[in-house]
Amino acid sequence: MKNRMEKKALIKEEHAMTAERGKAFGPTKKLLGVLTFLKKDPVLTVSWILAIGSAFWIPPDSAYLDYLDLQTLGLLFCLMTITGGLQNMGIFSRIGGNLIRHVANTASLAGILVALCFFSSMIITNDVALITFVPFTMVILDMVGKKEKMIPVVTMQTIAANLGSMVTPIGNPQNLYLYSQTDMGLIPFIRITLPYAAVTAFFLLLFLAVQKKEKIHHVEIRMDRQVRSRKKEWMYAFLFLLALGVIIRLIPMAPVFFLTAVAVAVADRNALKKVDYALLLTFIGFFIFIGNMKRIPWFCQMLTEVVKGNEVLTAVITSQVISNVPSALLLSGFTDKVRELVIGTNLGGLGTLIASMASLISYKQVVLRFPERKGAYLIYFTVANVVLLAILLAFHYLVMAY
Repeated sequence: MKNRMEKKALIKEEHAMTAERGKAFGPTKKLLGVLTFLKKDPVLTVSWILAIGSAFWIPPDSAYLDYLDLQTLGLLFCLMTITGGLQNMGIFSRIGGNLIRHVANTASLAGILVALCFFSSMIITNDVALITFVPFTMVILDMVGKKEKMIPVVTMQTIAANLGSMVTPIGNPQNLYLYSQTDMGLIPFIRITLPYAAVTAFFLLLFLAVQKKEKIHHVEIRMDRQVRSRKKEWMYAFLFLLALGVIIRLIPMAPVFFLTAVAVAVADRNALKKVDYALLLTFIGFFIFIGNMKRIPWFCQMLTEVVKGNEVLTAVITSQVISNVPSALLLSGFTDKVRELVIGTNLGGLGTLIASMASLISYKQVVLRFPERKGAYLIYFTVANVVLLAILLAFHYLVMAY
């Protein structure tokens, strides 16, 4: 009996010591968690390092609130929420499944998979298009026994999403932001971007034209069963129309933001988890940094002189290093040539893997499913992107610049 009581006392003491150690390591674990989060999103980290660093020159004051572009932030939140909700219901995957159900050969299969990314990205953004259709593509290619097509097809899907999204103001975050900086209408914006998307489409068609038409047998495509809700589908359709009303400047932002947030919180709370809050925080960090830098005369003058007359090329080059969304946010503070920035930051999404953060979505999927092929993918991806970037820059300077 005595031994048993002593044993219980020892166990109790050990548990108490473990709890104390846990408390001691608690702050360390939290710090490690924060560091892990920051490592996952280096652009967010950089944006806030710059924001905090700039605050030493320009201490926080009431002008900081004026830095924030609430129109862009609100609309970006609405669009990410709406597309996240539709994605949760499997609508985009169902559309893709229905389109490829009756394809007869590998060339037509690749064509549909690439076209899905190109056209859907104009509406649901390049990020959502790749998140939805790249994993879908890998499953389909595996089912038909054509895994060797993965690298070229996923590379072309990524290019298609990055350049297809160029066409509309809602296709990607930098377009949405730059569009909000002007009083430009929807049609004039599309006129600027459409020629470059058309050249990209021609490039993609050339890629598809040289693909071998290998016969594939009909495969029953089993999509993940999603609970369909007509009420939710109609709700998201209505909210999307309201967002379009904001884009074409028929409806103010505030009521649409409020209605979207409340409606989704009540009817489909899980959709709020699909919102890329890190992207919103990245925007805020860069808004603070740019606002502060514009209040430092020598820096403002220096960067304005560097950018002046070289907006497209500067945007392309900076995108290769910090990606095209931060490039748009940074350079827009020092030039009023929005047309050139739209072209430069969208073309700048080609090139290196980090030139467009959307490209990392495809890369991560490749690494996750085919880790042994990541090197081959990176080489193929880089060569294809650099070649198309050179073609589009030549097209811009030889054709569109005059």
